[in-house]
Amino acid sequence: MTYKTLDDMGDIRGKRVLVREDLNVPLSEAKVTDDTRLRAAVPTVAELSDKGAIVLVLAHIGRPKVPSPEFSTALVTKPFEAVLGRPVQYIDWENGPKAVAALQPGDVALLENTRFFGGEEKNDPAVIDRFAALGDLYVNDAFSAAHRAHASTEGLAHRLPAFAGRQMEAELAALGKALGNPEHPVAAVVGGAKVSTKLDVLTHLVTKVDHLIIGGGMANTFLAARGVNVGKSLCEHDLTGTAEQILEAADRANCTVHLPYDVVVATEFRPNPPTRIVNVHEVGADEMILDVGPAATEALADVLKTCRTLVWNGPLGAFETAPFDAATVSLARTAAALTREGSLVSVAGGGDTVAALNQAGVADDFTFVSTAGGAFLEWMEGKELPGVAALNR
Repeated sequence: MTYKTLDDMGDIRGKRVLVREDLNVPLSEAKVTDDTRLRAAVPTVAELSDKGAIVLVLAHIGRPKVPSPEFSTALVTKPFEAVLGRPVQYIDWENGPKAVAALQPGDVALLENTRFFGGEEKNDPAVIDRFAALGDLYVNDAFSAAHRAHASTEGLAHRLPAFAGRQMEAELAALGKALGNPEHPVAAVVGGAKVSTKLDVLTHLVTKVDHLIIGGGMANTFLAARGVNVGKSLCEHDLTGTAEQILEAADRANCTVHLPYDVVVATEFRPNPPTRIVNVHEVGADEMILDVGPAATEALADVLKTCRTLVWNGPLGAFETAPFDAATVSLARTAAALTREGSLVSVAGGGDTVAALNQAGVADDFTFVSTAGGAFLEWMEGKELPGVAALNR
């Protein structure tokens, strides 16, 4: 893949640079509760500002049906200013052209929510024109929005000279190492509640990795496909045939699928209920599988020790509720230790995954942790991301 980066921009002093960032942060009572995405935008915006560009940040908040204050980027302007360490102006669309014309080299402005235009999500040429009229150059730094062919994520790349920002560049480099051209053996951890949400991921991964570790509720569907009685566990019994097909495809591709053989069970799902550690064939009719057991977790750690590359999406158990975070935390710490010693390249992504790694205290020890959710999943499915493809020209 060939794309231009900030290093290819030349002299940009006084140039208006439209920078697509993902500032879609969680808000509670109009306050930012997690500024991870704000901080991820800092390197690109600060570098462009330092080079004398007029930096115009494009971003969306939520999924507004109509323009409304609760989805305004005005809510994140001051928080972004705080992490950026320099003034950030907020510009609404009504005053856009006039306000942009008054900006000076080095200034940073955050434009109103791109989704306040109905045509943004339809990649409407009229909306692309309106955005493009404000800038001279375009930078896409929002990998996490790159799976959407919207005006601000894809259309602008065809209208203005287009470049990848530092966060986008880092994401693409890390993903290339993880699945594009990885060092084998490669392991993938895929967890989460349902097989149905990750069918394409699993189908694609068995052709790409040497070890596929399946956890979370979706593991129960695979266990059921193998004839295991999973009791009251979350399980998509209608997809056991599909699970069996994935297992057969893995066999053909010489990919070893790892399912738990001991599990943590309880009769009710709440914090710290009475639990049992049992072999998967000993799950009671009134019990739920809520985590991978310690013996299987230790065996998975041994698998990672034989691997050179790891890609991780989704927890192994119901990690939000103690004590069902034990397997996820333990395996994440193993991966982090292997990464620190230089024997493993570890790439993780997805909201639950990032939360789980933070809970384990190891997010900073992984080679790369992606801020993306849907885009990370679609990349794991082997799909072309429109926002990335548009830069590759």
